[in-house]
Amino acid sequence: MVETGQPDVIDIAYDNPDARHTGLEVLPFEVLKARLKRSVARRPSRLDFHQLLLVRGGTGTAMVDFVLHPCARGTLLHLSPGQVQRLPFGPDGRPADLDAVLLLFTADYPPPLPATREVLDGFGPVAWRLSPSELDAFERAVTELEVEYRSLRDARPRSTDAPASARSDVDLTGALLRQLLGALLIRTARLPDPTGRPGAAAPGTGVYPAFRRELERSFATTRAVEEYAARLGYSSRTLTRACLAATGRSAKQLVDARVVLQAQRLLAHTDLPVAAVGRALGFTEATNFGKFFARETGGTPGDFRRAQR
Repeated sequence: MVETGQPDVIDIAYDNPDARHTGLEVLPFEVLKARLKRSVARRPSRLDFHQLLLVRGGTGTAMVDFVLHPCARGTLLHLSPGQVQRLPFGPDGRPADLDAVLLLFTADYPPPLPATREVLDGFGPVAWRLSPSELDAFERAVTELEVEYRSLRDARPRSTDAPASARSDVDLTGALLRQLLGALLIRTARLPDPTGRPGAAAPGTGVYPAFRRELERSFATTRAVEEYAARLGYSSRTLTRACLAATGRSAKQLVDARVVLQAQRLLAHTDLPVAAVGRALGFTEATNFGKFFARETGGTPGDFRRAQR
């Protein structure tokens, strides 16, 4: 991982020190803690890759986009590129003592499987509490990934002079790793929605995913549900029904929540004046931005910034 960005939030780019030819790294949580500087491990970071964390023992608390997630045996966390996190930490604020395994992988590494699209699109759940049987299945899958990853990591560097069979073994191991990751992501897609809404994880239409993609492109320029519906070729009622079925929230609530999240990121992790944050999100008047933020969060932008710092 390569650190870049501003001092308030650390941008971390994918960089595998073990096997630079693959877009996947499998490592224990303790190894990541040792790799990162203490000051980095305790600060918010934004990744440009996916991160799956499976907790097998210990306790801690993770923060993902200002939401706290308790971590204990059976916790599964998935972070998508662009999300801001703090590594699981203990009561003293230091990185937690967890028996956990991390899978770090680039967006283009998993095999292109329709079943995993909603897991990887960045709009799905962040945290699950696995049942004992689910945890057992995930532990077996992760252990197999660990074994094959070590085999690939420890393989001698390939050269043009190496026997074709040796080169083929490395290529086959790399291909197997991609498929094993794909299988693990399918297992994740099969998990029930952590909110407990029946059918929420599989809305059954393409309306909601299309809306979320358009929302990511346009949340800073429009908050009008009618405009999103027109761009997608649906009525506002159809769009709202799809959002309610997928998330339990209306299209308007999702638009406002996305704008609030971006406002929180800018307030917490940049030094932009509050008025500039509002302008960046399409508010021509600072007072209108302040009223919107207070209505959605219960506090002013300034109060939020002070609390985060």
